[in-house]
Amino acid sequence: MSEQTGAPVVRDVEARHRYEILVDDRRAGLTAYRDRDRQRVFFHTEIDDAHAGQGLASILVEQALTDVRASGRRLVPVCPYVAKFLKKHEEFADITDPVTPQVLSWLEAQLAR
Repeated sequence: MSEQTGAPVVRDVEARHRYEILVDDRRAGLTAYRDRDRQRVFFHTEIDDAHAGQGLASILVEQALTDVRASGRRLVPVCPYVAKFLKKHEEFADITDPVTPQVLSWLEAQLAR
């Protein structure tokens, strides 16, 4: 039996360019992004080892992508986990843009700041 009491909560921490997933008010993981015009470029997802195997990455990414849709943005899945998630969740195909060399060089410049 899990010690988890409440349902996981996902929040957008805009100042840190990431969505975090909280379990019992403690951060259990994150998916990081940068905004490029109307695109939200996801480049890294991680779940703390203590919470691995609980399906939190899937909950986190699904809620993050739902938020992207609600904001009227499009998403770019540079992060391998987000790209894999999208293969199983075609309901986000209509707001997904391809990863291009331009996006990758732009992201590299953003992250170098």
